[in-house]
Amino acid sequence: MSGSAAATGSASCRFAHYFVVCGVDSETGLEPDDGAGEAFEQSPIRRSFKSKVLVHYPESTDRNPFNKDAVNMLCLPRGLSFRTQADGLQPQFHSFTMSFDDGTRSYGFVHTFYEEVTSAQIITAMQTLSQMHHVEHHSPASASSSSSSSASSASSPSTSSMDSLVSSLGESDAESLPSVSGCQGCSGCFDPTRDTLFVSKALCLLTPLPFLQAARQFLSQLHQAVTSHTPPPLPLESYIHNILYEVPLPPPGRSLKFHGVQGPILCQRPGPGELPLGEYPLGEAFSLLGVDNMVKALTCALLETQVLLYSHDYQRLMTVSECITTLLFPFQWQHIYLPIISAPLHHLLDAPVPFLMGFQRRDGAQQSSLHFPHEANLCFVDIDNHRVDAPEDLPMFPEQTELIQELSEVLLRFGLPPQGGATTEPDATSSRLSSLVLEDLMEDRRNGNLGGEELAALERLQALAHRCGEGKKSEEGKVLERVFEEEEEELKAAKLNVQLREVFAGRFAAMFGRYEDFVIHSALDLDSWLSNREGTFNFDKGSFLSVQPAAHLHFLSRFLETSMFSSFVDGKVISRWADRDPMQQLFDSRLERERLYDTDEEDSRSGRYRKCTSIFESAQAIERRLLKADHTAIHPHLLDMRIGQGRHQQGYFPKLQADVLAQGQNTNKWSSRVTASRRSDAKRSSVTEHSGAEHEQRQQKHTLAKKNQSKLLDPSPQAVSHTHREFVDGLLSECRLKTKRMLMERMGKESVELGQGEAGITGLQENTLIHGLCDLLERTWGHGLQLKQGKSALWSHLLHYQAAQVKAEPPAESPGCTGLEQRSLDEGPLILRGSLIHDMRFIQTMSEGLSEVGQARAWIHLALEKKMLSQHLKELLTNQQLLRLLYKPHAFLLCEEEREQFLFHLLSLNTVDYLCFSRVFTSISIPYRVVIIPMKKLSIAMAAVNPWVCVSGELGDSGLRQISKNTQEIFFQCTNLGRLSTLQLGTDNSGLLAKCLIDCVMVYNEITGHTYKFPCGRWLGKGVGDGSLERVLIGQLVSPGAEEEAGRWTGTPPELASPSQSMRMVLGSLAGRSRMQSAEVHEDVREAANNLVKYFHKPEQERGNVTVLLCGEGGLVPALENFLLHGIKSSRLFQRNVFVWDFVEKVVESIETADQTGELHCPALTKSPPCELMCHYVNAINASPRNIGKEGKFQLFVCLGIRDRLLSHWLPLLAELPLTGRMYEDGALLRDCAAVRSFSRILHTLNEFTITLETALVKGVEL
Repeated sequence: MSGSAAATGSASCRFAHYFVVCGVDSETGLEPDDGAGEAFEQSPIRRSFKSKVLVHYPESTDRNPFNKDAVNMLCLPRGLSFRTQADGLQPQFHSFTMSFDDGTRSYGFVHTFYEEVTSAQIITAMQTLSQMHHVEHHSPASASSSSSSSASSASSPSTSSMDSLVSSLGESDAESLPSVSGCQGCSGCFDPTRDTLFVSKALCLLTPLPFLQAARQFLSQLHQAVTSHTPPPLPLESYIHNILYEVPLPPPGRSLKFHGVQGPILCQRPGPGELPLGEYPLGEAFSLLGVDNMVKALTCALLETQVLLYSHDYQRLMTVSECITTLLFPFQWQHIYLPIISAPLHHLLDAPVPFLMGFQRRDGAQQSSLHFPHEANLCFVDIDNHRVDAPEDLPMFPEQTELIQELSEVLLRFGLPPQGGATTEPDATSSRLSSLVLEDLMEDRRNGNLGGEELAALERLQALAHRCGEGKKSEEGKVLERVFEEEEEELKAAKLNVQLREVFAGRFAAMFGRYEDFVIHSALDLDSWLSNREGTFNFDKGSFLSVQPAAHLHFLSRFLETSMFSSFVDGKVISRWADRDPMQQLFDSRLERERLYDTDEEDSRSGRYRKCTSIFESAQAIERRLLKADHTAIHPHLLDMRIGQGRHQQGYFPKLQADVLAQGQNTNKWSSRVTASRRSDAKRSSVTEHSGAEHEQRQQKHTLAKKNQSKLLDPSPQAVSHTHREFVDGLLSECRLKTKRMLMERMGKESVELGQGEAGITGLQENTLIHGLCDLLERTWGHGLQLKQGKSALWSHLLHYQAAQVKAEPPAESPGCTGLEQRSLDEGPLILRGSLIHDMRFIQTMSEGLSEVGQARAWIHLALEKKMLSQHLKELLTNQQLLRLLYKPHAFLLCEEEREQFLFHLLSLNTVDYLCFSRVFTSISIPYRVVIIPMKKLSIAMAAVNPWVCVSGELGDSGLRQISKNTQEIFFQCTNLGRLSTLQLGTDNSGLLAKCLIDCVMVYNEITGHTYKFPCGRWLGKGVGDGSLERVLIGQLVSPGAEEEAGRWTGTPPELASPSQSMRMVLGSLAGRSRMQSAEVHEDVREAANNLVKYFHKPEQERGNVTVLLCGEGGLVPALENFLLHGIKSSRLFQRNVFVWDFVEKVVESIETADQTGELHCPALTKSPPCELMCHYVNAINASPRNIGKEGKFQLFVCLGIRDRLLSHWLPLLAELPLTGRMYEDGALLRDCAAVRSFSRILHTLNEFTITLETALVKGVEL
């Protein structure tokens, strides 16, 4: 049922906040727009001049004060434009958005047209400027010295008053003016005797919601009334007053009809369960860019890169910007949002924070001519050329191929090509004839909505229409047909909008359907949560990622680190104590509804792509509202105006009567109406007002708070300086938070606090955090940059620094050379570990085909792994002369105090170990150095040994490397081995004294500076120890470059190493073995098995190397060795030393001997498969060509048993054999049935895992 409504009493529920007119001020005259960036070589009629706000109504509102300078700048971003009758005078339409101090947005809709200049003063000024320009650029005297004349012309028109412009023409120049006036072929020349001068004027409507179509129609009708031969039915003040004070916002879920000058206008508002209002045509954006490019641009926005739009058309910039932010639902853009930046705001391209901005393409300008300080993380969207240049390593949107296919199907249903490239201009809104106005007025007359004055006006209009005759009917029919076509197109665009939005909303619902299960509610109240916000984790990212498809992890891991996702989760946490954000409430209700009606739960769990099922339902809802209006606003009516005001003069927008437009007139009984939604908004605002300041502080983690957006529109030098000061503070704060987060994640604080057991971090999350650090460094080095080489700001600075250093000193030997100049390479690492230049040279010699951005990231990864990032950057910043050459005074790097704090935060990353370079650049060639360190007292024995080594890591092994006699070290290059895990050390047993006692082996990575220690503490050679000629050692990472302090650990807990020499000496002592406590052995075995279980329950990329948990100190092999050595009777049963392998061999020998002689007490036991397999494995190990000694054989025996799930069966077998009773004391653990059962159960738990052994362990054994 239709109804009437008005909204005079409350500005918060009005359709429009302000009506504005911008143009030329004839009193102040022409003022050159210095900020437009135009050269004075241009003809004056092609230059831009300063515009001003001529009038705006009302003067101001309480909640949204009028920002005069910002509105003027956004209404006419290029200032005033002049034209002549020979130029195109078509009106233009564009829109913009502004943010207020409370974070709310206002939308501006601008209709720009050209009005004839009537001021003689301005015409004379333009003529004077044109004559001066012609004299200086076309006279013979100036042709030979164009540069000097352009300089002189640049100074003449810089005056701001008309008198100075006219008087600047001297007598000598006046003599040449007649010849100028006769120049007919001079492009851009203005002659008042033959030309008519026009100037741009803008009509603007500011609304609280993006009613694009309604505002566009209203302004277009207003302008058509001005250009019409006949005056409008009512003065223009009546229509402006009506839309400002008498047209309310439509209620949620309803449509509203109000009246413009020439016809009715319909607007609608989505209901509570529908997507928020979004009238900007998504179909146009997809047609301009194409589906692929649009998804790519949206991905960049979701990952909060810097998105810069580029087009000659302001409305295209606004359309694509709004479409991107609209498709983000349920998330909201948290950073700088300026779809249109005028020339005075170009300094914002220096902003070192994520932004979404629009930049106008000048005539003939190319992208190559633009200078952008930040390109490493910039998404450049060239709308006119249908191209999107995304940053490197941009992850694909989850299920991107299927999403593009679904979007293409939607577009094809509406007749739009998915590939994009359309260049259709937006159609100008056609006029409604007076017949439509008459129809509506007649309807209002029948309804009793017209008073005496309105009835008199209606009668005059009816008489005028009757005099026009019947000949107009055919023309009216054509116009009506065109009106119906436009309404149909508007409906079609609205349906396309909602269907495309539903597709994306469905994708986010599928990706984050169970996000609430991972939200952490740790605070008891809002105040405690706000006070501990920085150190609180609100979302279990690790657990969330662990249940996502592997193909989605690259995108999701980065998206979870964005500000928009953090704000989204914060809103969920805060909703426990305050009203939920409307967008989040809508998203949650949709998720609940989907879970309630989801009958295909198995399909949703499988991760298969599911198309959106609600697109047609949503389209029907908006179609119902657009086909029939639910409410009708009060009609425009005559106001109490003075006689003579509001007179119609064709082609000129009248001077409005201010007293009737300054405030609303209470003419209707519904004037105090306030919509229910606004009341709820006011209630929500009052509830959360106490936490507003704290909430803004939380949003400053990564960038400026929304409340500061309005300050960005102030182009004054003081405001620009203040803005860059905030950028500096924001970068420092972001660095502090990022480094703190990296430390907490690396050291496992989050996992420990959540009670998830052992601390750890996946390689994916680590890579994501390091990628964020690289992005921060690029943005920091790009702030205030004025001289750049390539796309990377950081790499450009490094190259300039390298060039400066090369001039000062001769180049050093590159560490990446492939020659055999061992001496220079051996000496190189001593320079490498402290040299920025050598690290750069190594990056430059890498055969990876890296771009400038890739080289900068590789250099950061290398410096971070070497723990030299802060030191290298500090060295880079010592060249103050270079800094002042490269950077503007406001740059972050020239703020000394903040720069030092920045480096200090980066220095904190040295407390943990990173292997980011080794694990990312896996195919490069790395030089390694291996040093064998014997026991000091027996170091002379190394002279007779001919050793060899084979180094293994997570990426491969080096192959066998022979070490020359009389040396204890070897240098070689091979493909990156990654993190080192094991080292095979052996000898060929040649020579008279081919035996030595090895303390440890040190391995140095000459590029990353990592030092690995492989403890040994055992003999190598025949006739000593266990007679081993080959050892498999387990490595541990020690401080880079600190081999003399190999025992000192870094901040990260070290990996387990080979059992130490002290442990071996204890094992060699029978008394020591006898005193070992059974509880300690129990604990060692349980701990070793528990570590293995936890290893396999971690994500695969987090696990590391299982060899360490098997054979390293505290591993399963040493624990079982302790178990089998506990309670042994006497060493006299064997030879000089006691080894567990001796016992195992005796067991196998006794089984085989008894089987042959028939002396078996339990034939079933020895005939069982486990017993036969044990004998087979022991014999195969003994038959191996490798001479790994008794300890190595037992290690191999345990590893093969656990791999093949046999160890849990072998342990009870050993305990039940008669030989065990003779060789072990009564209190030995092997003779304790309960202990054996317990250990067997522990080992049995490991049978569910698939264990893959390193090649170094099983080499030479065919089992």
